[in-house]
Amino acid sequence: MRSPGQRGRPEVRRTTVALPARLLDAADRAVRAGKARSRADLLSRALQRELGAQRRKEIDAAFLEMANDPDYQAEALLMAEEATVAGWEALQLGERNDAKR
Repeated sequence: MRSPGQRGRPEVRRTTVALPARLLDAADRAVRAGKARSRADLLSRALQRELGAQRRKEIDAAFLEMANDPDYQAEALLMAEEATVAGWEALQLGERNDAKR
């Protein structure tokens, strides 16, 4: 969600997070080494990667479910067959048009 007057910039909310000391120390070293602009930047990017990975796992699980669903497989096969026929018809039509030129 975007705040009014801040085009292109996401809304930011402050929060407090308790982290193990060694993890916070490692984050500070990464910031000092220029690998992140700030602790917040590092944490934000890490959260984005983790949440993205979780979302990809959800999508993979849905695809796995479809792979094991006989109704879905039958529909997918029918769609593939129809696409093959349509592709063949388009190719033949194109060849006929080329031959007329």
